[in-house]
Amino acid sequence: MLEIRFIPPEEMERIRQTDVEGLKKLEILSDICRLNTLSAVKKAGSGHLGSSLSAMDVVTYLYLHEMNVVEEGVDSPDRDIYFSSKGHDCPGHYSVLLAAGILPYPMLLKLRRLGGLDGHPDVSIRGIEANSGSLGMGISKAKGMALAKKMKGRGGRVFVMTGDGELQEGQIWESLQTTAHQRIDNVTVIVDFNKIQSDRPVSEIIELGDLVEKFRVFGWHAERCDGHDFRALKEIFERIKGVDDRPKAIIADTIKGKGVSFMEGPRALEEGGGLYRWHAGAPDDDSYERGCQEVLERINASLKEWGLEPVRTELVETRKKGRVRLKDVAEKVVVAFSEALVDVGRRREDVVVLDADLSADCGLRPFETTFPERFIENGIAEQDMVSMAGGLALQGYLPIVNSFGAFLASRSNEQVYTNATENTKIIYVCHYAGLIPAGPGKSHQSLRDVSLFGTLPGFTIMEPSNGVETRWALQWCVEEAESSSMLRLVISPSPRTIELPEDYRFTPGRGAILRDGGDGVVFAYGPVMLNEALKAAEVLEEEGFSLKVVNMPWLNRVDRVWLEATLDGFDSIFVVDNHFTTGALGDAVLNTINESETLRGKKVYKLGLTEHPQWGTPPEVLRYHGLDGQSVAERIKEVCVELKIG
Repeated sequence: MLEIRFIPPEEMERIRQTDVEGLKKLEILSDICRLNTLSAVKKAGSGHLGSSLSAMDVVTYLYLHEMNVVEEGVDSPDRDIYFSSKGHDCPGHYSVLLAAGILPYPMLLKLRRLGGLDGHPDVSIRGIEANSGSLGMGISKAKGMALAKKMKGRGGRVFVMTGDGELQEGQIWESLQTTAHQRIDNVTVIVDFNKIQSDRPVSEIIELGDLVEKFRVFGWHAERCDGHDFRALKEIFERIKGVDDRPKAIIADTIKGKGVSFMEGPRALEEGGGLYRWHAGAPDDDSYERGCQEVLERINASLKEWGLEPVRTELVETRKKGRVRLKDVAEKVVVAFSEALVDVGRRREDVVVLDADLSADCGLRPFETTFPERFIENGIAEQDMVSMAGGLALQGYLPIVNSFGAFLASRSNEQVYTNATENTKIIYVCHYAGLIPAGPGKSHQSLRDVSLFGTLPGFTIMEPSNGVETRWALQWCVEEAESSSMLRLVISPSPRTIELPEDYRFTPGRGAILRDGGDGVVFAYGPVMLNEALKAAEVLEEEGFSLKVVNMPWLNRVDRVWLEATLDGFDSIFVVDNHFTTGALGDAVLNTINESETLRGKKVYKLGLTEHPQWGTPPEVLRYHGLDGQSVAERIKEVCVELKIG
């Protein structure tokens, strides 16, 4: 059996009360936070270990030695403020907040669970000062906090950590200029310079050059140090206290995955054939046990040097080792997209693929290795990528632009609009679409993308239900679409493989009936919400209610004649949107009904999100928002009963 163990707060307090030399004590406490981070991510089933471990020593030093937040309290207006702009490192940050006595122990055991800790920073969590989102926002936000302190005559400094890959975002350089120009001297930026992005070295994506000199050119006081050497950290933080005429920057040389030998950057890259595998996701059982054992032995060896008892661990969960997870057996539409993309590349020499440091997640690596001359890696710079695609399109190429939907649709919306006004053809692929997976939280849940793209004239937006429909959708975008289009893909494994009718043809504005019925009709799309719609039909069938389930992949384009035939005999229509209820399929169906003399007057019930999304497991979050099969069934039944009574 696998045992998931944590080191409880009492043990940290015991160590804090010993006479172990101060900096050595920080090393021990930092390793305790490492072990707790490993366990939190393993228990959650997902999370970001590499950057949590690289930032760990800096964050430990700040909370347990440098900042006044522990003494002043997290509610004090004169407290020092720390937050992470990159956000991926929050499992490590949470562990340090626990060590500092700020975050309750039970919360750490609920990482990425409803009512627990968000997969990215969220201000609803005690000790978290700012939400993260699309990368690059942190320095601007820190500047605002620091200026507010000055304007209100309050004490306290503002520390913000950025990733090194994050420095590719344009907003970073805007904020460096303005912070210096506005003479905001109570801000310190710490760059977690671990030299690896999601899975490849920073130097292979976008070489950053001399960061100290770059910060200095922008008017900052900048220094560099070893981000894992507590003595070096103490010296540099003491030194910059004397700088009171400009903002400060510390370039902290760190190692991604520091403290777990096989996760550490250089070794992990070598063992991974040039790719880093520990950026995101939970470690497998053996790796988790190896990593914890290594860290625990180091902790206990240090305690033994000071004549102290070994640290006590607490068993929190046991589970059968090597259990098969859904992701190991279920269909993923991104795999079909990946294969189809290579096929398109073979047929069309004008196709170029653009990426924003998400090649593996977006299934682009096969195209990248097959057609390297037509694969363009832009790094973490979505706006630059989209405008570059616009230039390629103006010169006769067909760009296929990829990123997570939460970033591509919103961050580069202005650039997408400008490209659209040039009447060129570009295919935008918004990966990680919709509510699920919900563990990473609202910064990654793409629930506005349909409405943002849908306001653009001529755009066609679709979300395919399975691998076959994904291939058809890409084929249509490349060969048949007359203008730009947006393809929306979920990233998680499909809860079930959606079976399409044998006679189904992928036709603009028309869907497919997956299950016939006469008592009600529900439209949905994509593997996540179609699964819930089919579940609802199965639940209602047991109660003698026959529900018609329609797959409608065209999210802003509805064929009126097809819709009239599909809705014949139904007065109430239900639409399950993997999106906020504004601007997605529900509105498209409603608008088409209002335009039809035959259908006008029928009632449309839109089921989707009406509030900011919650984080947690898929069943937890779907249920919370009333979008699981049982909730959808209850809503449909409630409406239909009311209509019969009325």
